[in-house]
Amino acid sequence: MRRPAILLLPVLLLVALAVNVAPAMAASRLIAAFSLSGTTGKFVVSNPGTTAVSDWSIKFDLPSGVTASNPQNATVSQNGTRVTLTPAFYIATIQAGKNTEPYSPTFTLSAAAQPANCTIKGANCDGTGDDPPPPAPLVADYTVSGTAAKFVVRNNGSTALNGWSIVFDLPAGVTAGNAENGSLSQSGTTVTLTPAHYNTTVAANGSTEPYSPSFTVSKAGAEPTSCRINDVNCDGSPDTPPGAPGNLRSPVKTTKTVSLTWDASTPGSLPVTGYEVYKDGALATSVTSTSATVTGLTPNTSYAFTVKAKDRKGNLSAAGPALTVKTNDPATDTQAPTAPANLRSTGKTSSSVTLTWDASTDNTGVANYDVYVGSTVAATVIGTTATVSGLSPSTEYSFSVRARDLYDNISAPSATVKATTADIVEKGYARVGYFVQWGIYGRQYFVRNLDTTGAAAKLTHINYAFGNIDPVNLTCLQGVTKGTTQNPQDPSQGDGAGDADADYGRPMSAAQSVDGVGDTGWEKLRGNFNQLKKLKAKYPNLKVLISLGGWTYSKYFSDVAATDASRKKFVQSCIDVYIKGNLPVYNSAGGPGSAAGIFDGIDLDWEWPGAEGHAGNHVSPNDKANNTLLIAEFRRQLDALTAETGKRYQLTAFTPADPAKVSSGWDLPEVAKYLDIFNIQGYDFHGAGSDNSWEPNRTGHQGNLYTDVDDPYSFHFSVQDAVNVYLNAGVNPRKLTIGLAYYGRGWQGVADGGKYGEWQSATGAAPGQFQEEAGTRGYSNLISGVPGCTVRHDEQAVATYCYTGNGGQWWTFDDPWSIGKKTAWLRSKNLLGAMIWEMSGDPGTLTTALDAGLN
Repeated sequence: MRRPAILLLPVLLLVALAVNVAPAMAASRLIAAFSLSGTTGKFVVSNPGTTAVSDWSIKFDLPSGVTASNPQNATVSQNGTRVTLTPAFYIATIQAGKNTEPYSPTFTLSAAAQPANCTIKGANCDGTGDDPPPPAPLVADYTVSGTAAKFVVRNNGSTALNGWSIVFDLPAGVTAGNAENGSLSQSGTTVTLTPAHYNTTVAANGSTEPYSPSFTVSKAGAEPTSCRINDVNCDGSPDTPPGAPGNLRSPVKTTKTVSLTWDASTPGSLPVTGYEVYKDGALATSVTSTSATVTGLTPNTSYAFTVKAKDRKGNLSAAGPALTVKTNDPATDTQAPTAPANLRSTGKTSSSVTLTWDASTDNTGVANYDVYVGSTVAATVIGTTATVSGLSPSTEYSFSVRARDLYDNISAPSATVKATTADIVEKGYARVGYFVQWGIYGRQYFVRNLDTTGAAAKLTHINYAFGNIDPVNLTCLQGVTKGTTQNPQDPSQGDGAGDADADYGRPMSAAQSVDGVGDTGWEKLRGNFNQLKKLKAKYPNLKVLISLGGWTYSKYFSDVAATDASRKKFVQSCIDVYIKGNLPVYNSAGGPGSAAGIFDGIDLDWEWPGAEGHAGNHVSPNDKANNTLLIAEFRRQLDALTAETGKRYQLTAFTPADPAKVSSGWDLPEVAKYLDIFNIQGYDFHGAGSDNSWEPNRTGHQGNLYTDVDDPYSFHFSVQDAVNVYLNAGVNPRKLTIGLAYYGRGWQGVADGGKYGEWQSATGAAPGQFQEEAGTRGYSNLISGVPGCTVRHDEQAVATYCYTGNGGQWWTFDDPWSIGKKTAWLRSKNLLGAMIWEMSGDPGTLTTALDAGLN
């Protein structure tokens, strides 16, 4: 019998009401009830759901100064006021309808206190609020016994997961090492753990046991202060922002400024990296310390200030309590303080100078001091010492200080003091080697070869060549694999070209890997970038820079430098891709932060601003001025990132030897304010060119130190003359390196002329190491691959060459003899060091000679 539909409505309504009024209770929802007896705290955890719940922990805050200790049935760790309680294994799973009694976790408090902000599995302990989030696909459990530490990675999902890494922070002064089943790299307090190839895949509902990565910590019992696996909290909990800053106060105010200070915030999921100061609800300034001075205020006016903390990922805390401050009335006092006395420099680094001075006096009191670099205020401080940062290495600056009283009366300036920042290489000499992206192909030269030849231990810098410019978006180009055309005169040869496969997509075999561990093909970072990361872990003092442009990829530099907007856009994109490591996804590799920490700066290789370069390059009469502005924009944005991370990023450039090209594109005194190193081209003075388009009919030295008295050309190139252009412009010699050629340029059909082929007639480029590169051979290939080429040295010009005999081949290159002569010369000139193009030509002997010459 079919019932009338009307009879079903009350039943359906009752069911709907029941569903709507019943409290939401997911199967994973636990309740943690806290009780306090004296100073003994206890959590009874119950499971009101219908299925068992495992892997829980409780997080809560205690009042400042209160600590938790002596746990029973659990372990506790405390970072500031934040406490994490982890249950013993026998209560880690709570059955449906059961609780932790009689084994509930207890602990002792240093003073009777109630916990605040209590969460269990990411949800409120009392059961209110939203349900906990679903389990993270991967979680990482940390254990430590003495100095032996271990991460067990578990997969909560129903499918295998490939590729993971853990980034965690240790307390200040604690280091991690001796890794097994993985590798470690550490920068400051931050450690990156990368799994071995055999445990990068975690099976569904499985773990990395029995091959979980383990390591040692330098302090027994050291616990991470933060932990992320694939940028998710290691315990699977959602991000928690920092605690709100407390105790906001104003120690000093004037008619136009208010100085503020506050107590440091408690970290949430990640370390606190800075604070944002708000004036009447609008952002006024951002700082990395717990004090700030807000300027530009109106006299005799009240303002409300609040402060928020910011973590490494940019998560903001709630605002701390507001503080209202009224600026002073300038009519109250018109007498200026006395000028600061005895200004002196008490310390320096490559990017900062520390100053100290004697206090000024004033009838109403000194509020603060303005520290000037030249005529620009670089810092405002309350005390009588200041560190001026954001400076350029090997650069002289003039400093002065003025005092300000509580009513913004300004003193006369102090006496001026001059100080020069330290060199970018603070001890010894720079050794800058270019590693070419494409060397892994025909040359079969891998990042590993930098290590096996001994070069990596001797270099200070590696410049990775090259990054290209997107011809449409005018941004740094990555994530594409497109080769250049074989025609070097094709004006569009490099348009859209790149090799993401070589950069970070190609799996490297164990034989090609720095640490002997091959890629599985599932890692987020593979290829040359991953190998550079491994090389830096082995040589932590080695700096790696991304080099942008080069001969083929400089076409659009003029366009990206043309306007303020285009400069800002381009620089931001390059920093995002290379310094922050946000690579585009390519063949399952890449993604946000995948290359973070690899590159320590940017090398600009614009060939050439304001002058001819590769066929089709865009050139503008404004290039010289815009080149300066582009370099300044790179320095500005890199320094802004330094304010967030605390790490300074280097900025270098490959610069011409030709005085005409310097004049057309380089305002040397101005550019020197921003660049750390000028890598001066010390080669390619002469050559036939792969297509015989250069100087095919006469030989000539490509890198002579001095002008050759026999040089028949109207203009005579030499390393000495090139360097003198920079020195005469006032560039500090400790910013200059000279280029060395780890390759040769050659001609064929060369007459003897009584000079073993020097400056003699030729019929064109000699056969090269590769068919498409006539006239060019790497040093090791040249020495072994050109039979009968007798090596000779021009003592007067300091140039090495070889000649096979009348009508044969003639090659010009650097060898250990010329490198020894050049390093002695650069030391006599107090230059910073040498630059190498490029590393694949060296079997180890050239860099060994360079190292010997600079020690």
